[in-house]
Amino acid sequence: MKLRFTKMHGLGNDFVVIDGIRQSIHLDPAQRRHLTDRHFGVGCDQILLIESPATDDADFRYRIFNADGNEVEQCGNGARCFVRYVHDRGLTNKDEIRVETRGGLITLRLEPNGNVAVDMGVPRFEPDAIPFIADGYAPVYPLELDGKCVEISAVSMGNPHAVRWVDDVDRAPVQTEGALIEGHPRFPRRVNVGYAQVLDRGHIRLRVYERGTGETLACGTGACAAVVAGIRRGLLASEVEVRFRVGSLAICWEGENRPVWMTGPATFVFDGEIDLANAS
Repeated sequence: MKLRFTKMHGLGNDFVVIDGIRQSIHLDPAQRRHLTDRHFGVGCDQILLIESPATDDADFRYRIFNADGNEVEQCGNGARCFVRYVHDRGLTNKDEIRVETRGGLITLRLEPNGNVAVDMGVPRFEPDAIPFIADGYAPVYPLELDGKCVEISAVSMGNPHAVRWVDDVDRAPVQTEGALIEGHPRFPRRVNVGYAQVLDRGHIRLRVYERGTGETLACGTGACAAVVAGIRRGLLASEVEVRFRVGSLAICWEGENRPVWMTGPATFVFDGEIDLANAS
């Protein structure tokens, strides 16, 4: 089976984008893993599959698959690449579109400067909504981890996030501790793990260990989760620049029952075709 695709990235968080409207797509988990493999496939953090919407409330539907082949609920950097793709490929001429995701309906807006603003929805803090096993909400939770106790904030941005506050993200144990938190039994669906360093009330640095993928160069939902968790703890203002290793995102949250807005770039890399006949 030959598959046409487009490679894109948002601040180095890279994607294989597939048009499931103009071509019929049925990928099994082995084929998804083959696509994401950086040695034998195309190579990416996640696959984005564009489809027609299931309801009249949306312009499109898109599905997100991690490098392990599993489908997930939401992806902020992927959402920005999505809107650039459908606009540049003539699938829509709207500058603002509504999109169905597994994590809910989101609104995306193409800005005049080429950046993309995304309404990421209202964050959820109730443990059952994340999901996270806890006796009620708290701004910080203790988490037992291999004989030691660490502190996390927990939030859902349509997908689950744990946020660790550190003095220096360059020295944070992202690769070792991140994997342990990702699979911790108190997160029944596993979790994305962010390590955030507060520079001042309007700026943070962030590294994210993504569920099913590992550390990525950037994470849009992780940026949103870190900012809202920091605002809840009184550490941050309502508008924050989140700095990654290769760029930054602007995150704005005006408080309870209000959506989080994320603004940043989306970049085309190349178009290609791959034969998945022998993928396994």
